[in-house]
Amino acid sequence: MKKIALAAFSATALLALSACGDAAEEAPVEDTAVVEEVAPIEPIAEDTAAVDAAAADATDAAAADADAAAADAAAAEPAPAQ
Repeated sequence: MKKIALAAFSATALLALSACGDAAEEAPVEDTAVVEEVAPIEPIAEDTAAVDAAAADATDAAAADADAAAADAAAAEPAPAQ
C-alpha cells in the first residue's frame, strides 16, 4: 500500500511541476522602460518697466481712495458742540 501511495504522490508532484512550466522555455521579458527627453526651458524675459509702472499706478489709486474715504468720513462727522 505504501508503494501505491508513494507512486500516486510522485505522479501528482510531477504533474504539478510540469504545469508550472520550465523557466528556460519562457520568452525573455522585454525591457519596456520609457525614457522621455525634456527640452531645456528658456527663461522668460520680463519687462520690469511695465510691472513697475503698473505697481506705481496701483499705489497711487489706493492712496487716492484712502484720501477720499478719509474726506468722506470727516464730512460725515457732526460738528463738535461748543
